Amino acid sequence: MLNYLFNPKSVAVVGASREPKKVGFAVLNNLIKYKYEGIIYPINPSATEILGVKTYPSLSSIGEDVDLAVISIPAKHVTTSIKDCAKANVKAVVVLSAGFKEIGHEGVKMEQEMLKIASENGIRIMGPNCLGVINTSNNMNASFAADMLAKGKTALFSQSGALGVAIMDWALEHNFGFSKFISLGNKSDLNEVDFLEYFITDDETDIILGYIEDVVDGRRFMEVAKKATKVKPVVLIKSGGTEAGARAASSHTGALAGSETAFNAAFKQTGVMRATGIQELFDTALAFSGGKLPKGDRLLIITNAGGPGIIAADTSDKLKIKLPQMTKESINAIIDLLPSNASLYNPVDIIGDATSERYKIVIEKAITDPNVDGIFVLLTPQAMTDVDNIAEIVINSSNETDKPIISSFVGGKRVSDAVRKMKQHGIPSFSYPEIAVNAYKKLCDFTHWKAIDEEPPKTINANRKATRALIDELLSAGRIEVGEDPAMKILSNYGFTFPERALAQSAIEAGVIAERIGFPVVMKISSPDILHKTDVGGVKLNINSALVAEDAFREITTNAVRFMPDAYIEGVMIYEMIKGGKEVILGVSYDRTFGHMIMCGLGGIYVEVLKDVAFRIAPVGRKEASEMLNDIRSIALLKGARGEKPADIEAVIDSIERVSNLITDFPEIRELDINPLVVMNRGAFALDARIIFEPK
Repeated sequence: MLNYLFNPKSVAVVGASREPKKVGFAVLNNLIKYKYEGIIYPINPSATEILGVKTYPSLSSIGEDVDLAVISIPAKHVTTSIKDCAKANVKAVVVLSAGFKEIGHEGVKMEQEMLKIASENGIRIMGPNCLGVINTSNNMNASFAADMLAKGKTALFSQSGALGVAIMDWALEHNFGFSKFISLGNKSDLNEVDFLEYFITDDETDIILGYIEDVVDGRRFMEVAKKATKVKPVVLIKSGGTEAGARAASSHTGALAGSETAFNAAFKQTGVMRATGIQELFDTALAFSGGKLPKGDRLLIITNAGGPGIIAADTSDKLKIKLPQMTKESINAIIDLLPSNASLYNPVDIIGDATSERYKIVIEKAITDPNVDGIFVLLTPQAMTDVDNIAEIVINSSNETDKPIISSFVGGKRVSDAVRKMKQHGIPSFSYPEIAVNAYKKLCDFTHWKAIDEEPPKTINANRKATRALIDELLSAGRIEVGEDPAMKILSNYGFTFPERALAQSAIEAGVIAERIGFPVVMKISSPDILHKTDVGGVKLNINSALVAEDAFREITTNAVRFMPDAYIEGVMIYEMIKGGKEVILGVSYDRTFGHMIMCGLGGIYVEVLKDVAFRIAPVGRKEASEMLNDIRSIALLKGARGEKPADIEAVIDSIERVSNLITDFPEIRELDINPLVVMNRGAFALDARIIFEPK
């Protein structure tokens, strides 16, 4: 169906106008001016012709089927126009008109009515409140943008029409070409996922760019994005995030989550590259426009300037791009051809007075060197620098290799012609070295992403029947938030291990149980009404005798009654005290767009102060869980830093997989905290847990 939007044989402009300042004039003028290849039908009941083209009073009066209608009339008349579209067998409609859901209740009502009629007649709608659509391959500019885009292999969709115009203007200034441009508008029907899916198989598009403020269906977005990024790079600007929802979340995990967190996780899991702004969006697109990907992340920097070379090297180090030295054979072949004070390490510094011949010598050797995956040609224009000739060498060398060659000719007037020529020949050229290295990193990331074999999450053995019964019982009793005892029972059904524990209902019994478990022990108040036990003085650690256990029982129960006199006290739970290990926090929160998110990080200061945690959208398999752990900055502490024995990383991965299964099986779980999960050299123990359910 989207083919009728991009490749219509005919376009009707509803609201075509003689007034140059009207949107209806701009759309019609753009279709004519840029020589759209199909038939144009201006619709205006008050005119016989506009801009030399015969007009029609209505779509149904044309007498022919129409593929695409572009509507630019007041919002209150759009529904009537959609009915007329149905009579003309219109397949797709672009509604430019504003005044729908963005204005409030009345607008929402009109938008819903418009959609109902369109759906009943098999019509797809783009917009409303949008800029229009452009397809450069058939010269169709069905928008009210001021200019036409240059032809290219990059598609762009934008949720903001105004930003879309700004991006188009930037692209024209920099001679950046597009295959298609889409202004999403209100996304009443067609949305970013529909276009993302279309571009997967669009032969005219090699690179997909977008600006979004939200997504309509997070799960479908992830499904389609994962398919798209396996064949084409997808680079998105995402704005409009808010942390208000995260601040309102009641659990520890929820407070660390938020829409931006969810989008970052979704992008990471689907291979979508996130750009921070327009400049990075196009720098990334420029890198891919060369059409070559590195086989690895080894970059050779060739420079005639020490300072910019150091900046490039520093940026490479920060981004974990390897800077290999060329092989001994390569070095021996060129060492006598370069000045004695040239550096043959990496960056290869061929000195400020470098001629084009020096660049040629090193580039030609780098092309065949097995240690090199990509080449970065860096230049500053000295008095003796033959900028144009060096650009020619870069172009010719690129034609002889499948390795990507990127460049940064740093400067302005003296390098502008050479830069323009390199770009025309498909050489990604950047203003500054750090931008070039960042762009090369995106190429490496895409290569890495394409090589990853997807591992679907596995279903683990669990006592789902008992879990179902327990959750139903809790919800029937109105218990939306439960503490460690019910939470531990649920988690035990999914294979989590807890310290040995038993409930004492008297001081004497507490001493007996503590002695049986073995000292030291931990004692906690047990009450369905007390979730935050420490706050009421309901926790005692390191109990080392039966007498101390008896006294602790009395103190804990007295504190609980004093702080919460109406609470039902079951007794005091006595636990084996786990010594050693590393504390990890494992949790779940719920995002309104993407659903359940799993969080993992080291406990204590690492989560409280440094916020050193990683998130993934559930479900999460073992491979994704492993990647998730590697995102934690302090992961070295788990792996055994400074001679310490490593913690059981596989046990943490097991725990993530178990939590993923639990929330997949029981989506009514909205939030979950296991804090801490103590990871030993072998195995892990959950010491405390809390679960929040969605109210029925």
